[in-house]
Amino acid sequence: MKKTKIYLLALVAATLSSCDVQSQAQIGKILNQVQTGGTPTTSEMGLGIKQALELGTSHGADLLSAKDGFLGNMAVKILFPPEAQKVEKTLRSVGLGSLADNVITSLNRAAEDAAKEAKPIFVSAIKQMTIADATNILFGSKDAATNYFKRVTTAQLMEKFKPVITTSLNKVGATKYWGDAANQYNKIPLVKPVSTDLSDYVAQKAIDGMFIQVAQEELKIRDNIGARSTPLLQKVFGYADKKK
Repeated sequence: MKKTKIYLLALVAATLSSCDVQSQAQIGKILNQVQTGGTPTTSEMGLGIKQALELGTSHGADLLSAKDGFLGNMAVKILFPPEAQKVEKTLRSVGLGSLADNVITSLNRAAEDAAKEAKPIFVSAIKQMTIADATNILFGSKDAATNYFKRVTTAQLMEKFKPVITTSLNKVGATKYWGDAANQYNKIPLVKPVSTDLSDYVAQKAIDGMFIQVAQEELKIRDNIGARSTPLLQKVFGYADKKK
């Protein structure tokens, strides 16, 4: 019977690696047949960490891609570039605060548009994760999964985000607002002109924000027992808790 359960776990793990979150719900009935007590097998550990990360990254991407996902979240809200904060300060001091507000709003709207592209990239990274990767994440630091995603997805996120952000910046008027703000500032006598590449800046900040959200989701599944929504997650992360 024990060998049958181990074989079943291996089969489910192979199947789940090519499924999305919605498909996992259908596999849930199979997982309920698996023993939920005791020490998890290597296959269960790999399956559990993949399930947790797919649920977490999907939720994080959904949050950030919603309206005000960036703008309304101070942890990830995109402000004027550091080298251009003097622009914002000057604009507000001369009664052009609404122009500065328009710039900030449009930068965050562009990031929210780009965040829609993140979910399939994270899902792909999870599918490619080896059992060794999953085990290292499970028993690693509280940001081990976030660091894994930074390592394997940053280049892909930038490749996907930048064209979306460039289009979105034009769509929401950020390019115009930024141009107006920079032009107004550059007209002020004796100031050093600014020429920030908005697409690069917003793309990088959007990626940074995505990883901040992923880190929060990772911490939730590690520390919040209530977030372990399936018997498999309870078994795998409960075992990891005992090993701390």
